[in-house]
Amino acid sequence: MKPGLDTSSPCLIVGCGDIGLRVGQRLLARGIAVHGQVRSADSAHALTAAGIRPLLTDLDAPAGEISEAHELVFWFAPPPPSGDGDPRLRQWLAQHRPRRLVYISTSGVYGDCDNRWIDESEPLKPQTARGKRRLDAERALADHADRHGTEVITLRVPGIYGPGRLPVDRLRAGLPVIIESESPTTNRIHADDLARTAIAAAECGQPGEAYNVSDGSPTTMTDYFCRCAALLGLPEPPRVSLAQARQTFTPAMLSFLEESKRLLTSRMRNELGVMPRYPDLATGLPSCLPAD
Repeated sequence: MKPGLDTSSPCLIVGCGDIGLRVGQRLLARGIAVHGQVRSADSAHALTAAGIRPLLTDLDAPAGEISEAHELVFWFAPPPPSGDGDPRLRQWLAQHRPRRLVYISTSGVYGDCDNRWIDESEPLKPQTARGKRRLDAERALADHADRHGTEVITLRVPGIYGPGRLPVDRLRAGLPVIIESESPTTNRIHADDLARTAIAAAECGQPGEAYNVSDGSPTTMTDYFCRCAALLGLPEPPRVSLAQARQTFTPAMLSFLEESKRLLTSRMRNELGVMPRYPDLATGLPSCLPAD
């Protein structure tokens, strides 16, 4: 077996939603038992139907009894929606010492890079609360690795798209996007390619290292929304200037518009051996529709 994957021991996926299910199903196909942490009964039923043993727990609840230990953990649970830290992860780490942990972070930890191509050596200078929470989580994991020897592999992930993840409601509502000339460059990854990368990180990622995860074909958010509209047979969204957007968009939406960067992914490709099956939106978006 490659490092990180052991068929004799179940792995744990914390925050086992869409990406977790994709990872879990691939691991099950390899003969690896999978446990998935979720917080709702409906999510637990979905895991059971997929062959994953659900662990129904609330990461925001006070720490209770320590659950069974897992050698390999995939941490896909997001930080809380407010604040500058991730108390969920910190509380969990105080009780657990996995041998290896794959963490999904965000490319937002780099902050605005003025549209430059960047690799993993780029200084971490998040400007949004969302990015600051993820940086706190990365630091908590690094400290845990130093103290307890956990092998932590970090994936810095941009926007995720895939079946069931397209902006259908936003397009139907006719909400505007930024005019193309003012729209910042954004990066994306197909959900299936992210799942493949997470497993590759568990297999052969270098402990203590971070990997940019992207299809390698950045465009703009405006381009993405317009391509989605064409795919779904919906009208293109209206355009507004960036100045107008700053007056009307939600803070969450604006947080994605105040940063521009282009992610280099040579480490993902060369060290993890992942070549995206969907290297751009032209190949990835059609896969988001039902087969019929």
